[in-house]
Amino acid sequence: MSHQTKRSAVSRRRFLRQSISGAAATAALTGTGAAAAQQSPANAASNAAASGNGGIRVPAEVTAAASVKGRDFTFPMSGAEVFARACKDEGLAGLFCCPGNYTVVHAMAAVGIPAYGGRHEGSMTHAADAFIRTTGELAAASGTEGPGFTDMICGIAAANAARTPLLVLASNMSIAQEDTEAGIQHVYQQPTTEGMRKYGKRLLNPRRVHEYAGYAFRQLKSGVPKPVHIDFPSEVAAAKFKDASELEFFHDKTRYRSESHPAPSTKDLAKAVDLIKAAKRPIIVSSNGVFYRQAWEPLRRLAEKAQIPVVESGAMKGQFSDASPLSANASPSALSSADLVMLVGQHCMPIVGEFAFGPDAKYIRIDPQHEDIGRNIPIDLGLVSCERAALEALADLTPKMAHDSWVAEIAAARKRFEDQNLEYYKLGLTYTDAVHPAVIAKELGDFLYRGSLPKEQTTIASGGYGIARYVRRELRGFRPGQIMNGAYQYGAIGPDVAYTFGVAAGVQQGAGAQAAYKGHPVIGITGDAGFGYSGMEIDSLAKYRMPAVIIVYNNNAWGTWAQAADQPLALPIHLFQENLRYDKMAEALGGHGEYVTSPAAFKPALERAYAVATRERRPAVINCQGKKEFSDRAKFPPGALGKIEPGCMSYYH
Repeated sequence: MSHQTKRSAVSRRRFLRQSISGAAATAALTGTGAAAAQQSPANAASNAAASGNGGIRVPAEVTAAASVKGRDFTFPMSGAEVFARACKDEGLAGLFCCPGNYTVVHAMAAVGIPAYGGRHEGSMTHAADAFIRTTGELAAASGTEGPGFTDMICGIAAANAARTPLLVLASNMSIAQEDTEAGIQHVYQQPTTEGMRKYGKRLLNPRRVHEYAGYAFRQLKSGVPKPVHIDFPSEVAAAKFKDASELEFFHDKTRYRSESHPAPSTKDLAKAVDLIKAAKRPIIVSSNGVFYRQAWEPLRRLAEKAQIPVVESGAMKGQFSDASPLSANASPSALSSADLVMLVGQHCMPIVGEFAFGPDAKYIRIDPQHEDIGRNIPIDLGLVSCERAALEALADLTPKMAHDSWVAEIAAARKRFEDQNLEYYKLGLTYTDAVHPAVIAKELGDFLYRGSLPKEQTTIASGGYGIARYVRRELRGFRPGQIMNGAYQYGAIGPDVAYTFGVAAGVQQGAGAQAAYKGHPVIGITGDAGFGYSGMEIDSLAKYRMPAVIIVYNNNAWGTWAQAADQPLALPIHLFQENLRYDKMAEALGGHGEYVTSPAAFKPALERAYAVATRERRPAVINCQGKKEFSDRAKFPPGALGKIEPGCMSYYH
């Protein structure tokens, strides 16, 4: 064994010890005061100096805030404080913002809602979206009027497409200045988000501020989720109230909304059981509603009792473990054989032909929104119900069944798919002058699920475009919220580092579905195009000492370059400068950087980056140097890969 090999083996053993004990021993963010770094100022400065990043250090104020307890607001209160107290009582788990809307965000931070400040309002909106998608808890994004709010629009639209219960807060010019040039921006907010939200309101009457907090949370916590947009003119946020008599509808949350959810009818349940009993190849599609209603246990019971395979779609994955022989996530070629498809919590319906099921399949749809059942895909039975209630009832009523030949077909399809992935990996290793995406995908999967790390441990922010077509084939979910599907429906370009920030915040808090994985590093995946949009949030990750590894596939181009490959005048539109050093950017922002230029270098770089994230509680960027020609199937097979929806290959569903 060479000296270098011995050193690598020793480093790996040391890394594995630290990755488990270090993460478990590190204190996670508390739920009081502003969200803050997880170590003392001295330790933060020491780590920064040790990393050789020029003495970059976390401000002492950031770290000190972790020990400050939230205030209990009592009368007299301002309008902003009344609203902040309602948010705290409703369990709002995070606030993601930039400077602006000061009265409101300062009140929310003061009351003890974990507050994160970042570089860009749009990125912070994406971060709040990702936090919700992986924890199941509510979070808010905030911006200021005009340009700040405009920066949030892409994040709001992406959250809307993902059916995320995101609370959007924004300041507004004063009511007194309406119809003047000074107040011209007041008109833009609510019309702008029309069609991108479930509910919106510009607050005009200060006395009703608590009432409209109730409106907001009633919409966020009932039915099919979507963003809620509240904007505050200055008179409402700054209003003063001596006591509760000066407020309208100042009631406890138990008085302004219900915790009840719709349950399926006995008649419809009987029809569903009959359809299941008659099917030879039934399959369940588990989507967003299963996650938000925490219905993964009745899903498992139904699937195992009736031996029904499960495939996942949605903005997050992992509700049904890929360790189960009933998981069909990695069995794309078998999907077309299904004769009964049960869509559970599929709040955003595909159109006919968008999912890979055959044209003769029958459909059951379980959804809490009656008027949406039958949309896009004709159904044979609709159950108007919350997902958990329907799955619990079906798990009780469906008899024990066996579909051995169907499960064997799923297993055979999985084997073919995994063999194909291995074939792509071996082919990728033959390209030695750059890092092929098949190499990144396979070795990342080996590291996460087939090495020394517990396969349930690491949460993923899955982004990118060309790189996603490879990496998603290897990603697996073993517990709820383990994979955040960044591109779901909207396919926003570039929020991937911001998504990673939101995922990391949820994991470091141990919020909601992430409770058992509190403190562990997370991994984000993006391309060079995507990194350009939200890469500055490396600073935010470093500031809050969030352990994250971000893999950047750097192929020097937009993924669209092949469309103009034979057009010399058009081709430059699609190209970047070559061999850009995103790893150096990470180092300049307080993170760790790795530059990988050959297949053999990726795995050691991944191990080092994960170790830095674990040990030093700061982000690491692995800049993987690819080349645009890897998407050319003729010259560099397998080239750009397609997708199949739903399952692990899915991109928009």
